[in-house]
Amino acid sequence: MADPPRKSENAFRTIGELAGDLGVPQHILRYWETRFPQLRPLQRAGNRRYYRPTDVALAHRIHSLLNEHGYTIRGVQQLLARGNGGGGAPIQAPPAPEASAANGGGRVFPADELRSLRKQLADALNETA
Repeated sequence: MADPPRKSENAFRTIGELAGDLGVPQHILRYWETRFPQLRPLQRAGNRRYYRPTDVALAHRIHSLLNEHGYTIRGVQQLLARGNGGGGAPIQAPPAPEASAANGGGRVFPADELRSLRKQLADALNETA
């Protein structure tokens, strides 16, 4: 069976179309809408969602940061709040945020860095045992 014709890059996407493009279930996109205030599709009659091209690009960026770069939801929220996560260029490592009471004084750790730290801690504990 032939693939359906692709929409223009400027066309609005339904939640089903965007979910299919990203390879995620529709409920994931609805969840992201609750966590990322920047992701706000148009809602028409019957609460049908229509994602603008900028929404589509943002959803792809969020998906990439979460699933390819290993960021957490909170990490992506911080990147987007600082304006670092909206563009198309890959982010290797986020700049360390200033220590403050507002963000708990911590920084955002990619998953691979956390795994490395966990391994180092486990090795150190094994040496002392």
